[in-house]
Amino acid sequence: MILLAITVFSIMSGLVKALDRVPAGQVVFFRSAFALPVIVFWLWSQGDLQNGLKTRNYRSHFFRSVAGTIAMGLGFAGLKYLPLPEVTALGFVMPILIVIFAALFLGEKIRLVRISAVLLGLIGVLIILWPRLGAGISGAGQPEMIGAMMVLAGAGFAATAQIFIKGMAGQEKTAAIVFYFTLTSMIVSTTSLPFGWVWPTETELAMLSGVGLVGGIGQILLTSSYRFADASALAPFGYTSMIWALLIGYFVFDEVPTLMTISGAGLVILSGIAIVLRERHLAMKSSNLAR
Repeated sequence: MILLAITVFSIMSGLVKALDRVPAGQVVFFRSAFALPVIVFWLWSQGDLQNGLKTRNYRSHFFRSVAGTIAMGLGFAGLKYLPLPEVTALGFVMPILIVIFAALFLGEKIRLVRISAVLLGLIGVLIILWPRLGAGISGAGQPEMIGAMMVLAGAGFAATAQIFIKGMAGQEKTAAIVFYFTLTSMIVSTTSLPFGWVWPTETELAMLSGVGLVGGIGQILLTSSYRFADASALAPFGYTSMIWALLIGYFVFDEVPTLMTISGAGLVILSGIAIVLRERHLAMKSSNLAR
C-alpha cells in the first residue's frame, strides 16, 4: 500500500510540473479543494467523520497545517525551475532536518550515529547543489538556484510540520491531522490570489482536478498503510519515489539527471535510511526497557 501511495504522489508531482503556467499557490488551492471531498468521504466510510475530528489542540493543528501548506507551495514552485529527479532528491533532506529540529526544539539527544548520518546527508545535498551554486553566482543559472533554495526551504517547513505532528502524537487522531491540514491548506492558499492567479484552460482545469483527486487518494493510501506497519518500517520505501521521478522526468519531460544529482541523491538516501534504522533501534530498545 505504501508503494502505491508513493506511485500516486509521483504522478501528482508530474501533473504539477506540467502545470508550469499555473502559479504554485493556485495549484495548492486546487490540490486541497479537490482532495477535501475525497478525504471527507474516506473519513465517513471509516466512521471517523464525527469522533475522529474532535480536538482541543486547534493551535497545533493550525501551525502544523500552515507549515505544511508553505512546504507544499515551495515544493510546487521548485518544480517549475528544476528537473523532477533533482527536486525529489533535495526533498529527501527532510528526515535530516527533522533530526536537527528535534534536537533544537524538542531537546532530543542525537549521538554519533545520527550526527554522522546528518553530516553525510548534508554532503549529499551540497553535491546536488554545487552546479547550481556555481551557475547562480555567475548569473547564468540564477532561476535554477532560486528553485533549489525553494525546495530546500520547503523541506525545512515540511520538517517543521513533522515536529508539530510529533508533539501531537498520542493526543490527536490521524483523521484530524489529515482533515485539518487539507482544510487549512485550501484556506491559506487563497492568500496567494493577489500575487496573480490565471484562468485555467480546460486541459489545465482537468489537470488541477487530477492533482487534487490523486493527492487525496495518495494521502488516504499513505495514512492507511500505517495501520499495517510502523512508520519506521515504511519510511525506507519512500525513497522509491526517486525511481518514479527518474522515469517520469525522462519519458515525459526529457530530463536526464546529472552524475552530481545521482551521486548526491545516493548519499542523502543512505543518510535517511541510516537515520530511520537508528530511530527504529532506539524505539525497540525503549520498548524492551519498558517491559
